[in-house]
Amino acid sequence: MKNKAPTTPSLPKRLSLVAQTVDSLCEGIRNGHWQKELPGERELCQSLQVSRRTLRSALDEIQRQGWIEVTERQRRRIKNRRTRQPAPTPKKVVAILMPGSFLSLPSRITFVMDTLRSKLTAAGCVVQFHIHPACYTSSPARALEQFVTDHPATVWLVLSAQEPMQRWFARQPFSSLILGSCAPGISLPSVDVDLHAACHHAGGLLWRKGHRQIGLVLFKGIYGGDIASEEGLREALKDMPGAHLHVLRHDNQAASLCALLDESMRSAKPPTAYLVAGATPVLTVMMHLMRRGKRIPQDVSVISRDNDPILDATSPSVARYAIQPEQLATRIALAVRQLAETRTMPAHAIRLMPTFIPGDSA
Repeated sequence: MKNKAPTTPSLPKRLSLVAQTVDSLCEGIRNGHWQKELPGERELCQSLQVSRRTLRSALDEIQRQGWIEVTERQRRRIKNRRTRQPAPTPKKVVAILMPGSFLSLPSRITFVMDTLRSKLTAAGCVVQFHIHPACYTSSPARALEQFVTDHPATVWLVLSAQEPMQRWFARQPFSSLILGSCAPGISLPSVDVDLHAACHHAGGLLWRKGHRQIGLVLFKGIYGGDIASEEGLREALKDMPGAHLHVLRHDNQAASLCALLDESMRSAKPPTAYLVAGATPVLTVMMHLMRRGKRIPQDVSVISRDNDPILDATSPSVARYAIQPEQLATRIALAVRQLAETRTMPAHAIRLMPTFIPGDSA
């Protein structure tokens, strides 16, 4: 009986690429496609159609599993190809850390999280949601250290992280990704809407409509996205004659925001336009202005920096910046999978450009 000719290993699928590359290498070793040693990295990259970084991660894994050993001449010699069975690939655990429940999140972020969970689960990841407000204080180190120790994960995805929390994660050896923008000087991978570009666009738009006194409504706290928003708006207004920026920072309470609006309207040169961070605050701003007898947009214009389905039901309709939640979830999932599979990712900001949606409020 003739021996069956060894078959070429199948190409790795693009889902969970490092793990699939491990499977392809083990398959080639088991069926005798490679005999005594593996070919060089360039040849393997070409035959498996993967990058060198992905290949090296897979080679390190099969060496740990005992499929190969590296000789003094840096050749990868095959060991026990006919008797060894492939070791099961461990599940990648993605831990998502939040300050509060889903009910406290904006509806668009809730949709993103649900879509993200589906995408990561389909990619073979185990997704765990953790709610731990103690990690979101001005001194979070002790709470974070204990919590992360008790809940080991391959990748941490962190929501609503202010500067102290971001600095703690930046010092850790494990992989983490910020959903939002990092504060200046912090080198962590992050995914966010390009709020700098959105607010820069809003500044030019309002100035062209004749507004010279512009209010920017932000939350208190050191959030990278709010820093980028203020920088973008200031850059847009700095070379525009007569333009002046009023920054209003509230504590996320309606009474606080209304008091700040009253104070700004009593100033010698009150704002004639407001750019507001957050869909809920923009409703507070519009209702309070109308309560004070201001017509929108005849007396005061309002633009929302963020989008939310609730803004579709307002009258007048709200001018705002929006990005498709599916697009955001897809980009986050790709970044998380890259960290889970390779443990590496450039510490740079991934920014998605929003679309301006015109409305009757501006």
